[in-house]
Amino acid sequence: MLYVVATPIGNLDDITLRALEVLKLADVIAAEDTRHSGNLLKHFEIRKPLVSYHEHNEAMRAAELVERLAAGENVALITDAGMPGLSDPGGRLIRKCIERGVPYTIVPGASAILTALVGSGLAADSFCFRGFLPVKSGQRERELRAALEREATTIFFESPYRILKTLTACAELAPDRQLCVARELTKKFEEFRRGTAAELRAHYEAHPAKGEITLVISGCN
Repeated sequence: MLYVVATPIGNLDDITLRALEVLKLADVIAAEDTRHSGNLLKHFEIRKPLVSYHEHNEAMRAAELVERLAAGENVALITDAGMPGLSDPGGRLIRKCIERGVPYTIVPGASAILTALVGSGLAADSFCFRGFLPVKSGQRERELRAALEREATTIFFESPYRILKTLTACAELAPDRQLCVARELTKKFEEFRRGTAAELRAHYEAHPAKGEITLVISGCN
């Protein structure tokens, strides 16, 4: 069985009891960063073999793991934070399991996407998650224009080093649009800063952002 396991996005206490049980029974744990995940497992006193599974070796490793699964092993797949397959490696291995008829299950848990959406106070009945905003300014602006023209709420991951440029672009395109910068979710300095694009740009000009950021943009209606 392949177990796709969500891990904490910040606060380690957010791991589920089921996730801990699965990690303890797995024959091997495939992790995005074995050093990072090794610290998580050490915290919960779990000692299991770790193999790396990241964007640079995903094709090779997925083939290896599906063979181990077909041979009867239990494999747990985790990433550095949150759910594998959502802006993180995982989708290729799941598709290979489907192709080979290998059983798999999802062990749900913490999600930066849903935490940011609910914490933003913006409409949550219809939303669109677009992953990480592009680094190139032209591509980023196209994504932001599409978000500002969308009726549903849009969610992006963004770097603290680029959030000011992103907010500046939003302020130029739709200065009165309501946004929320969700920062350091579930951690000690968690912040949900809400306001118009222009207000948030002014704030982060004076107070440079730090930490992991999820940007939530309200729909156009």
